[in-house]
Parts: sequence; structure tokens; C-alpha cells
Amino acid sequence: MDRVKAVVDACRARNLPIRIGVNSGSLEKEILAKYGSPTPEALVESAMGHAALLEKFDFDDIVISIKSSDVNRMIAAYRLAAEKCSYPLHLGVTEAGTERMGLIKSAVGIGSLLCDGIGETIRVSLTDEPVKEIAAAKDILKCIGKRGGVRLVSCPTCGRTRIDLIGTAKKVEEALKDMDKDITVAVMGCIVNGPGEAREADIGIAGGDGCAVIFRKDGTQRKIKEEEIVSELLAEVERL
Repeated sequence: MDRVKAVVDACRARNLPIRIGVNSGSLEKEILAKYGSPTPEALVESAMGHAALLEKFDFDDIVISIKSSDVNRMIAAYRLAAEKCSYPLHLGVTEAGTERMGLIKSAVGIGSLLCDGIGETIRVSLTDEPVKEIAAAKDILKCIGKRGGVRLVSCPTCGRTRIDLIGTAKKVEEALKDMDKDITVAVMGCIVNGPGEAREADIGIAGGDGCAVIFRKDGTQRKIKEEEIVSELLAEVERL
């Protein structure tokens, strides 16, 4: 307790919060024995126990992190923690894996909780370059309306597609990834569904046979050649 008090006093003097981090591999032996495995209840009990230690010294500038590599367990643990305390929660799926599965797990776990109104800070954990974690976190926040920027809408290919839809969508996505305009851009495969399904987009293209139509939310349209799609669409986006 003397060591805990020393940390509390140092943080209080410098106006620094203390983050309590609990994960499946850090549970106390007695809690693990009580529950038999790192259940959501076990994780939350551990976190609340550490918070109680700080509260004994009248310290409540606390952030709680309860991470698991199991998405369902992580979601359940954070929901339970949100019921039991009012401390800010730091969300993350730990040891989520490489870029593909790590991104999927993080989007499901973090996104579900944020949609529930749970969580103040987030960390996407990937076995990859750290810069990809930042990009993934931004995209998760963008998808649920917690962050601005360009939102790309694009359809799967079908029998009506007559342009290189996959290649076009990837080029548009790459070109717009760092733009901070709060707009929706659509890349659609055909004129049959394009303007209809993407009517909420600020601007978009709908493919034809070697051509495409650029459409805007105000209802205006104009036809362009397939090879002009990316350049013309980006030019229109710049004018918005």
C-alpha cells in the first residue's frame, strides 16, 4: 500500500490520470480460481479491485482498460464494467492478430461498444506497422459517425457491371484517404442501381458500357468515358 500511495501522490501532484489495465493473462490467482477462467466477470472484478486501491487514497482520476483477444469476452466485459462504474473506459481487442483479422476483430469489438455509447478512448492492436493501427482506428470512428472525412460507398460487381469497378473503387479510395471533407462518395457498377441506391451520396459515378455517369446529390448528371472516371470524379470532389 505504501507503493500505491507513492504512485497516487506523484500522479496527483502532476495532475496525471492512472490507467488500470486488466487482460486475460494478468488476473490474480484467487480471482482466476474463483471463476475458473478469465470470464468477463473475473476481468471486471479485477479492475474494480485495483480501482478500490486507488480510491482508498481519495484518487479517482482513473481510466480502465479490460482487454481480451476474444471479441465476445471483450464486449461482455466492457458492458459489465460500464454498469458497475463511471470511469472512462479505454477500448481494445488485445492480440487481435495480423492486419486482416485484427482489423475485423477490432471493428466488431470496438465498434459494437461505441455504438452502445461505451468507451472514451480506443486502441486498434495489429501485428503490423503501427501506422496501420492509426488508419484502422480512424476508419472505425468514421464508419459510426464519430469522425469526419470522406466515406466511400461502392457496390459489389454483378452481371450488369461493364467497367473495371474493383480497380476504380480502389483508386478512388486511395486518392481520397487523407481528405478531410465530410462527404460521401459513391462508386457504383451500373446506372440501374447506382443513383438510386447511392442517392444519399454527395457525389458518385455509375458505370455503363465503357463509360459512366457522374451524379450529384442535387440531381445533376453528366456522361464521361471510362478512362476519365477517376480524374473527373476527383475534380468534382475538389469542387464540392
